[in-house]
Amino acid sequence: MNIAIAILIAIVVIALIVGLVLAAKRRKEAQTETRRREAKETRDMAKVSQLEADRQTAEAEERAARAKREGLAAQQQQLAAAQHRSTAQDLQSRADELDPDV
Repeated sequence: MNIAIAILIAIVVIALIVGLVLAAKRRKEAQTETRRREAKETRDMAKVSQLEADRQTAEAEERAARAKREGLAAQQQQLAAAQHRSTAQDLQSRADELDPDV
């Protein structure tokens, strides 16, 4: 009888240990799955942030290129104006040379 009780207690203890081990394993798996889900969400947010950064970079580069084109056009216009001014002065000088009253 004592042996039967000891065997029964041993079986109960083993069953409890197995139950605790299985519960711990399930809890660990649940935590692992939660961390995987969080990692995926974080990666998705990182991708969205990267795409936004790429878009902003492209806009900035486009704006810089536009500013450079406008700057070059302004320089070209200044050079053309200086050329016209020089031509006007040359013509004025020539007119003064031709004018007998000057």
